[in-house]
Formats: sequence, C-alpha cells, structure tokens
Amino acid sequence: MRSPVRLLAQLIAFVALLGICAQPVAAQAILRDAETEALLKDLVNPLVEAAGMPRGSVDVVLVQDSSINAFVAGGQRIYVHSGLINAADNANEVQGVLAHELGHITGGHSLSIYQGAGNATKIQLISLLASVAAALAGAPAEAAMAGMAMGQQAALSSFLSFSRTQESSADAASVTFLSKAGITGKGSVAFFKKLQNYEFRYGYSQSDEAGYARTHPLTGDRISRLEADFQKDPAWDTPPDPQLQTRFERIKAKLYGYLAEPAKTLNAYPAYVNTVPAHYARAYAYHKQSKMAEALAETDALLAADPDDPYFLELKGQVLLESGKPRDALEPLREATQMTGNDPLIASTFGLALLATEDNAHLAEAEQVLKAAVARDRENPMAWYQLGMVYGARGDIPRARLASAEQQIMSGNARAALQNAEAAEHTLPQGTADWIRAQDISLQARAELERARNRN
Repeated sequence: MRSPVRLLAQLIAFVALLGICAQPVAAQAILRDAETEALLKDLVNPLVEAAGMPRGSVDVVLVQDSSINAFVAGGQRIYVHSGLINAADNANEVQGVLAHELGHITGGHSLSIYQGAGNATKIQLISLLASVAAALAGAPAEAAMAGMAMGQQAALSSFLSFSRTQESSADAASVTFLSKAGITGKGSVAFFKKLQNYEFRYGYSQSDEAGYARTHPLTGDRISRLEADFQKDPAWDTPPDPQLQTRFERIKAKLYGYLAEPAKTLNAYPAYVNTVPAHYARAYAYHKQSKMAEALAETDALLAADPDDPYFLELKGQVLLESGKPRDALEPLREATQMTGNDPLIASTFGLALLATEDNAHLAEAEQVLKAAVARDRENPMAWYQLGMVYGARGDIPRARLASAEQQIMSGNARAALQNAEAAEHTLPQGTADWIRAQDISLQARAELERARNRN
C-alpha cells in the first residue's frame, strides 16, 4: 500500500514534469559554420516568405546532438540536431522538417504549451483536493488514493492530447508553406517514413491504443494525411532545386567529417572517391589525426576544382592555422573573408590568424576585421574574445574589459561578465555608446545572478 506521503511526492514530481515540458530547452552545444548557416537560411527563407513573414526573420541553429530531432523553443529560431542532417538523404527532406517547425512558430506553440501544461495541472490539483476532501469525510484511504491516481492519468492525457493537437496543426501548416513556396512535399513524406522505420526498428508501438500515450500523433496516420494533401498539390511533381542538393551534400559530408571518428569518416568516404563531399570529409578526418600534409592535399584538391570557392579557402586557412602556421593561413583566410563580404564566422577565424602571428603590424587589420564581424553578429563569443585581445595589445584596457564582458555574458559566465562590465563602466567616457553598453551588460549579469540565487 502506498503511503499518503509517497503519493504526495509522486504528485509533486508529476507537476514538476509538466513544468519541465513547458520550459524552453536548456542550452545545448551549438555548431556554427558559415557555409552551413548560409545553406540553412536558403532552405528556410522561401518557407518564411510563404508563411507571410519577412525573409530572414527566422534563424536556423544547428545543435550538436546525434538524435534525429528539430524543435522551437520560443522566439523565431528553429533548432536542428546534427543527427537530423546526418539522417536526411537530401535537402528537400530538411525543408520538410523546417516547414513543420515553422508551423510551430506561426502557431505560437512554444507559448501556448504553457496553456496545455496549466490545464493539466489544474486537473491534477482539483483531483488532489477532491481526494483530500474524501479522506477527511471518512472515505477509505485506498479510495482517496485511487481518485488521485485517476486525476493524474487524466491530467497526463490532457497534456498529451494538447501536444498531439499542436503537432497535427504544424503538419497542416507545413503543407501550406511548401505549396505556396512551390516546393514538393515528397521530402517531407520521405522523412516521416524514415522516422517510422526507426520506430519499427526500436520497437515503438504503432497501435491506436499507444497513440494516446504519445506527444505526437501516430506516424503512420501523419504520413497518410500528408500524402493525401501533398499529392493534390501542383508542386508535388516539381523537381527539387539541384543546387541546394549539391550544397547539402557538401555540408553533410563536412559535418560528418567534423563530428565522426576519423576511422569512420575514412570508411564512409574512402580515398578512391574523388567528389567534393569526399574531399571535404577526409580533410577534417586527417586534420583531426594531425596529418597536416594529407589534410592540405584534400583542401588543395577542393581548390583545384574551384579556386574561388570561399569555403574551400576558409578550410585551407583553418587547417594551416590550427597546425601552427598562422602566417601561411593569412592569405586564404583574407580571400575568403573578402569574397563573403566579411562573413562574421570566417572573419573571426581570420582575426585569430592575424593575432596568432604575434606581429603587432597586424593589429590594425585585426581590429578592423573583428569590429566588422561583431557588428554583423554580436552573438559571436570568439570574435569578442579576440577583439578584447586586440584592445589589450593596443593598451585600450577599458574596451578590452568591455569586449571580455561581451564574451563572458554570452558564454554564461555572469559573474565574470559583471566584474568586467563594471570595470569598463568606471573607466570609459560617460555617455558614450560603449559606456551605455557596459551598463546594459551589468544589468543583464546582475539579473542572471539573481535568477541563479532564486533557483538555489
């Protein structure tokens, strides 16, 4: 027999679970790469416009996680797991996933999930009060606990039903967005079938009864509805964009080479395969093994195919820089930075190479490049850190402290950010933009520290 104390503990745990479901996902390891981000933008932007939103208003963020998943967690950002890119066979499949997640954004689902969790909690609390009242009125303890358990089940069913409704709504929205953008839904259907195969492989039940215990509708039902809707759409037989597919194959191989063990990469992309994706993947594999000659041979093969590709130049510069040859890395990184209009991620690598030469003659160029990088992408901790080093080397300590505060607040180190921001604030000219920014960081850091104290 369960004691009332144990039952109350289970109730608290259940309510806490609903709270976790309703909260934004905790920060995970973010993967940033200029070429990958450019492709993801080009995949999502037609869908964003089809949804009636301004082009570029939705960001796609790559998360280092081997599971096949994508999600939204408030705001206008879609988070895509690296495992999803690895599992997808083509760019059109990824677009199908992005269209679904965009449906969650336009439906406001990351906000309305609080409503679903709140309703479930109300059901559970009403059940608790009714059970306590019954016990006080003399009802047997078993009856009171049974009523509480039924309330818990009803609350969980309410929440799961709410989640399934949102998923179905996002599915329907994805059909509309892909259709308006003139993009075939074949990739979306194919990816859902792939997910269904994974479910079969790992023993997830596909029965109607099991569907009631899921956060998502049954995958087979979703496939049937999507196929019926997509096959009626004029875009169903529209061929996918071949250039997007070529770019997808490149970034998929690049990501695999970066994340996988070198032996696995060299097995998946053996030396006799002379495609661009294979050279990309092997360059990362050899670089991870500290085989600089082999890695540079792969980057040179890429540049032989296209000497003016900025991402090939970036990779060569990265290999040289991380192999202890920053001076040799300068020219390819400078070219890549110029070709991409000072892309913030490529520019920050170039800035690092300039600093790594330990030649003060490069400080002015490093400052120019890094200031342009953070102006376009303030959420770039590496660029802020390097800019702080430039200011420090030039003797501009107040701005060095401010740049350090920027880097630390983005890295989650609120205490260090506060110390550096306050130090910058006290020494910067009052009323200037930098002085105001130091105050802003101080306020943000104090707020984060206060939230941390309240959690403890």
